[in-house]
Amino acid sequence: MPSSQQEAPAERTVVPFEPGALPGPLRRLGRHEVLERWQSVDRSGHGARIVAVTGDSADWTGAALVTARPHTAYLKIVDAVGDVPAAVAAVVDHARDRGLAQVKWEGWTARPEDAAAAGFTALRPPLAGGTQDEPGPASGYVRWLSAGAEVTEPPYYRQSTHFSCGAVTALVAQAHAGLLPSRSLDRRAELTLWRDATNFPSCEPVGLGVAVRRAWPSSSVAVHLDVDRPVLLDHFPETEQEWRAHLQGMSRADAARVGVPIVQQPLSSAGIRNAVERRERVLLLISLAGMQGFEVPHWVLCHGTVPGAVVIEDPWAGTATGDTWVDAHLLPVSDASLDTMSAVPPDQFHGAVLIGGEATG
Repeated sequence: MPSSQQEAPAERTVVPFEPGALPGPLRRLGRHEVLERWQSVDRSGHGARIVAVTGDSADWTGAALVTARPHTAYLKIVDAVGDVPAAVAAVVDHARDRGLAQVKWEGWTARPEDAAAAGFTALRPPLAGGTQDEPGPASGYVRWLSAGAEVTEPPYYRQSTHFSCGAVTALVAQAHAGLLPSRSLDRRAELTLWRDATNFPSCEPVGLGVAVRRAWPSSSVAVHLDVDRPVLLDHFPETEQEWRAHLQGMSRADAARVGVPIVQQPLSSAGIRNAVERRERVLLLISLAGMQGFEVPHWVLCHGTVPGAVVIEDPWAGTATGDTWVDAHLLPVSDASLDTMSAVPPDQFHGAVLIGGEATG
């Protein structure tokens, strides 16, 4: 066809998503149950936007609701309506323009054949956790935007308590390394490892490192902790801090006994990237303030790298904001954002556990 007669490309429009004032074109495109789902939670903290495409009439022919955790390097399509292929292509172009590493697509209404045709790969569904009902869609899809980006997918397991993130990240790390069958990653395994690592109720870096070494004696383990004092105790009354601090002292003695070195320096994003590229697994203590808006220390697994970002597994998702396992799984975070997240208040200390191959001690 001569170029003068080629169909003009669809125009892309990006507007804020305002649940109480949906644009008329969107109401005409979206089914009631889809639009109802979009408005069922407060997505404002995740930068909710409508990416729409227009046809010859300048009216919307397709649209997608996109969100993302703040300070991350991806966009997530919640649903696409109308001309789905055109809407998804517009989201991918929008993500490329922003220099992002990835686009995900929740499987509420996405058909596998449409996802595949748009260059997306199906995500492994989450393992059944302690509650047996993973909030969110039953399926999800991912498309990496960097040329040659290859990240091996670990199993996804959602922590079943508010305090067992450290144990879950360690278990997922070992399952990803082939040292634990994925079918063994269940609530019993989660709470068993947590019980050995806990400082009641959270897991501090040294205790977690010792517990990992005890559970997998053949794996080398090193702890990075840049302060020489007990941590994660500031929110407890002074009388509650004393015995927990004593337990952390015992963990340090255990670390010396079982051969877990404590490196008193922070692990930067460059160090994390180098460790992951050496096929080590990095359990990283972060603050959730940037991604979730509240100041809580939290363990994540760093297991992959792509240009400009480290790929993490987060065992927790904030469903009240529309955050699901699709967000938390294979989650790219820019190097700079990861450096910021890994400085844990109140005094910006850093903690990490590195798990490698065969131990030499």
